[in-house]
Amino acid sequence: MRRLVPFLFALAVAGPVQAAGWDEVTARARGQTVHWNAWAGDPRINEYIAWVAETVGQRFGIALRHVKVADTAEVVSRVLAEKQAGRIEGGSVDLVWINGENFAAMRQNGLLAGPFVDRLPNQALVDWEGKPTTQLDFTIPVDGYESPWGMAQFVFMVDTDATPTPPRSLAALADWVQSHPGRFTYPQPPDFLGSTFLKQVALGTVPDARRLHRPVEDADFESVTAPLWAYMDALHPHLWRGGREFPASGPALKQLLADGEVAMALSFHPGEASRDIASGLLPESVRTFVLEGGTIGNTHFVAIPFNASALDGAMVVADFLLSPEAQARKADPAHWGDMTVLAVDRLPAADRARFDAIRQGPATLSEEELGMPLPEPHPTWMERIEAEWMRRYAAR
Repeated sequence: MRRLVPFLFALAVAGPVQAAGWDEVTARARGQTVHWNAWAGDPRINEYIAWVAETVGQRFGIALRHVKVADTAEVVSRVLAEKQAGRIEGGSVDLVWINGENFAAMRQNGLLAGPFVDRLPNQALVDWEGKPTTQLDFTIPVDGYESPWGMAQFVFMVDTDATPTPPRSLAALADWVQSHPGRFTYPQPPDFLGSTFLKQVALGTVPDARRLHRPVEDADFESVTAPLWAYMDALHPHLWRGGREFPASGPALKQLLADGEVAMALSFHPGEASRDIASGLLPESVRTFVLEGGTIGNTHFVAIPFNASALDGAMVVADFLLSPEAQARKADPAHWGDMTVLAVDRLPAADRARFDAIRQGPATLSEEELGMPLPEPHPTWMERIEAEWMRRYAAR
C-alpha cells in the first residue's frame, strides 16, 4: 500500500492448498503458531488483533503472533527473498494483511498460496455481489488468493465549529482552501492517506477516469495526470505552512485537527471520528463528510504466502475474521469502527442483532450517506504518481 515492490512479470506457480474437509483443517491447525504480519500504526487495531489472538487461541488452539509492520511492502520483499533463496516451505510469514499494489506484486511474483477462500466456511456470508471490491483489489481480480476482512472509504473530517458548511466538491475545496490559507493539508506521500488524496483528485480531474483503471503507460502518463498537477499546483501555496511541510501520517494530521491548527483531516475509516470523539481525542464538533461525486473505497484482505509454515492455522484465522462475531466487533467504533464485508441482511437474526446493537456515533455516516464508493485506480498508477509528487514538491 505504501512502497511498491517491483513486479518481476515472470509469473511463478503459487503454493497449492490441498483439498481437505474443514474438520481436518481445524484439527491440523491446533497447536500451530501463526505469524500474522499486520500494520501496527493504530493502537485500537492492535488491540483488536490481540483480541483475535486470544480468541483463536482459546477456541482453536492456535498461537497467533502479531508481527507488527510499518510498511507491508517490506513483508512482500521478505517473502520474495525467501522464494529467490529457495525457501519453499517453513517461511517466516503465515498470514499478511494486504491489498492494492502489494497484493498485485505478490500475485504477479507467485508468492501466494491458493486459491483458498472458497474453502473457508464463513466466506458464504460475504456480500460478494453487493460489495464488488471484495472481488477486485485495485482492479486486480482476487480469484480466491486473499480473504476480505474489512472495508474502507475515504472521508473528510471537519470541525463544524470552524467550518459549518464544508466544501463538497474538489472545485469547492480548492476555493475554500484559497479563502482559508493554512487551514488544510494532507499527509506526505507515500503515506497511504496522502496518496489516496492524490488519487481522489486524479479521479475527479482527469478527462476520462476509466484510463486510471488500466495499467499506467509512459506514453500518456504526463498528459493523463496534467489536470491532477494543475490542481495541486493551485492548492499548495495556500496549504498549512504554505505547502512547504506536510504531516507525516494520518494520525499526525488528525492531531493538527484536534489542536485547531487545521479545519479538516482525512481518514479511510468512516467510524474513526466518532471513535476519537468518544475517546476525547477529537472535539465533539467534528463531523464526517464525503464529496458529492463519491470517494474512493476499497476492501482490505488477508493472504497466505506460498511457503507459510502454518497454512492450516492461517486458514482458520482467516475464517474466524469472517465470522459475524469478529466482524461485528470490528465494526463497533468502541473497538475499531471498520465496515463489514458481510451481507448483514442475510445473516440469522441473532447475528444481525450483533450489528443492530452497534452505536455508530455522531460523526459516522450511514451507508446511504457514504454512497457507492469509487473504485481504486490500477495499482501501477500509485507508484508513478508518488514518484512525480516527490519530484515536484518534496524538495521545496
